[in-house]
Amino acid sequence: MYNPQLETFIRVADAGSFNKAAEELYITPPAIMKQIKLLEEKLDVTLFIRTHRGLSLTEAGKSLYNDTKYIMQYCKDSVVRAKNAMQKDTHIIRIGTSPMTPPQILLELWPKIHESCPDIKFQLVPFDNTPENAREILKNLGKNIDLVAGLFDDTLLEMRECAGLELMREPLCCAVSVNHRLANKRKLNVKDLYGENLMLLHRGWSHYVDKLRDDLWANHPKIHIVDFEFYSVNVFNQCEISNDILMAIGSWEGVHPLLKIIPVKWEHEVPYGLLYSPAPSEVVKRVLTAAQTAFQEQNQL
Repeated sequence: MYNPQLETFIRVADAGSFNKAAEELYITPPAIMKQIKLLEEKLDVTLFIRTHRGLSLTEAGKSLYNDTKYIMQYCKDSVVRAKNAMQKDTHIIRIGTSPMTPPQILLELWPKIHESCPDIKFQLVPFDNTPENAREILKNLGKNIDLVAGLFDDTLLEMRECAGLELMREPLCCAVSVNHRLANKRKLNVKDLYGENLMLLHRGWSHYVDKLRDDLWANHPKIHIVDFEFYSVNVFNQCEISNDILMAIGSWEGVHPLLKIIPVKWEHEVPYGLLYSPAPSEVVKRVLTAAQTAFQEQNQL
């Protein structure tokens, strides 16, 4: 539905080299370079410059990269909308999934939910976890995606214009490279983090993360806090490459194969549950009620 050379361009930009992109796409590096050259000629712009570290995007390349990500997601969403139009007479709940918003909690509760809602089916809708996608998806829940599982608080709900059903509190943990000096520990003390860089989401994203930040600044100044803007796979890659420590939660264990998520002996946690439209459909309301009941019953066993 869009120029396939654009998808090749995204792969090369993410990989940082023609060779790595070629391996991911199962074609030869010369074929990759030819596609990029044709795209540059067609657009009359230079997209990449070579550096001693590999490829980097030009300013034109950065602009095209951001727009292309949006275009590709829009095309994927259009396919989802077309499929949904064919299924308008069936009760289907569309669950958005990404590495940072895995649907495991709903899948674990599904047998109980199905008992209460036997006429409802789930459809998984994968999406790229970018700031642009997160903003658009959460603001428009109920259109292409009905539910997303993830972290939230009142600040995020207000900012993203959506509603949330809290199912539990997730303890804030730390993710470290498997080669980090702390990787062999089963649980961390706060003092284990002294002298380390701790990557935290910027102030204002979450009241609960801000409480952790204030606690560390006031009581543990030997921990160096490094701000970042948004959770994405790139942030997990940065954590592994830089050997810094990343604030994480246990359900992100499978996001990066070279990172280990370790609990910390502190009292900091964040609400975790289901995000949905402020004006949910009757079908969504039924699933939310069933999910809450199923979760409560599961934790009473």
